Amino acid sequence: MKNYYLKPPNISWGFIFPVSWEVLFFIRSPHDDIAIIDILPGLMALSVLFGSTSMLAITITFERKCRSFERLLIAPISLNTLMMAKTSGAIIFGGINACIPLLMASFIIDIPAIHWIYTVTAIFFIACTSTFLGLFIAVSVSEVFEAQTFSNFFRFPMIFLCGLFLPIESLPAFLRPLSYMLPLTYGIDLLRGGVVQEWTINAGVSIMVLLVFSLLLFMLSIHNISKKWIQ
Repeated sequence: MKNYYLKPPNISWGFIFPVSWEVLFFIRSPHDDIAIIDILPGLMALSVLFGSTSMLAITITFERKCRSFERLLIAPISLNTLMMAKTSGAIIFGGINACIPLLMASFIIDIPAIHWIYTVTAIFFIACTSTFLGLFIAVSVSEVFEAQTFSNFFRFPMIFLCGLFLPIESLPAFLRPLSYMLPLTYGIDLLRGGVVQEWTINAGVSIMVLLVFSLLLFMLSIHNISKKWIQ
């Protein structure tokens, strides 16, 4: 727990930062069911994004700096299996983070019926893409502060471009194609469909795109690990 979840950068970026946003939005939103339910999918996606990327980018970087990751690389298991095991904790952590805004909202309003299959699927794929993005970042840097800076280079644009709180249709026309190049756009649309039953993208298309992004980020990270860390 101390080595993975209780690192100060992980607590600040993976937990305190998204919770602060949640409190801010809940305070600023009118205390009616429609207003809070409308922002709830975005807050859940925000929690997963920052929780998963922070945990993996920070822990892998710490392990590399302490040279404990090298000991794992000599274990008699494949690199793919090793990295799947390493990333599974961050995926679970992101999924747990998604429950925090849902729990907070339940104390303010009556949560309407949620389509749990779509909701859980969306949370899982957002956690996967965020975790593998964190892995890709961790492989590309050597210091923890570099991991956080590089992570924010991706995370903050996603907040405003992926439809978390502003509809993509309200963005300038030249930015919309960029929105559809980001995996979180498809994750939040699928999550919004599960929570408020509103889709702008076909659910099957969103799942396929998220699966492709997950595999692509994972394979790129494995390639970089093999190239940079394994002689």
